[in-house]
Amino acid sequence: MNKGIWYAIGAYASWGLFPIYWKLLHHVPALQLIGHRIIWSFLALVVFILFIRQWTGFRSAAFNLHIFYVYLIAAVLIGINWLTYVWAVNACHIVETSLGYFINPLLSVSLGVFFLHEHLRPRQWISIGLAAAGILFLAIVHGSIPWIALTLAFSFAFYGLVKKIAPLGSLYGLTLETGILLLPALFYLLISDVNGTGAFLHTGTMADILLAGAGIVTTIPLLMFASAARRIPLSLIGILQYISPTLQFLIGVLIYHESFTFIQFIGYAIVWLALILFGLESFFAYRAQIAVMEPE
Repeated sequence: MNKGIWYAIGAYASWGLFPIYWKLLHHVPALQLIGHRIIWSFLALVVFILFIRQWTGFRSAAFNLHIFYVYLIAAVLIGINWLTYVWAVNACHIVETSLGYFINPLLSVSLGVFFLHEHLRPRQWISIGLAAAGILFLAIVHGSIPWIALTLAFSFAFYGLVKKIAPLGSLYGLTLETGILLLPALFYLLISDVNGTGAFLHTGTMADILLAGAGIVTTIPLLMFASAARRIPLSLIGILQYISPTLQFLIGVLIYHESFTFIQFIGYAIVWLALILFGLESFFAYRAQIAVMEPE
């Protein structure tokens, strides 16, 4: 099997297993978890950049005011996404987080249409309409919109949109984003420690290791994904990305026994149908394009 496929599977499986990792730190407030994730991720990324001897290239690319503003927006969006996700996982909403990442690809496609003037084929609009119907159904039957799923989907979709037009690669980009968030994260954690509410070095050795390890578990999937993106077609990555929310959903229902009623199943099933139709349409369109390009 293509090495890129294994890298992609590894990246998406790692992201899919994240709920188990964050659940081990359920006693730590979400803001502190994100603070540590930012700090340790930044340190891990800087060490990696130094190891591959690209610090000079990173510094010359990142120390630019226009680039800084672009990545400031990206940093705010990924910060919102990380905070919402970690809070939701430890508040027993893993199933709803999976819904956010199921609908994210369709939302990303929609943003491409409205902001980048990309074009959708008629059958792709059917899939987007179905996904919207599924969300609307869940909102009606529960009496409130699934705000966790929508916050995750919109923050990550807009983050992807910013990254689409951003000039740096994924490694440099995430390093700059975590660097922008570094000082606020450090300030908050220092205040927490002074107030006596800080978790690091106060809640046991295992918790300290897991908090510091947040940088590694953030960085490794990113590097695997970057390697996969260079080796396999984007269409295949589009299919493999559903490994992550599928694992999250199964973990929420089977391991942590979160509630999942038949009414919820109907709403989720509508979204899943939209994704299946979108995937099939994209696959057959890709095959048709390849057939046209091949010489007779």
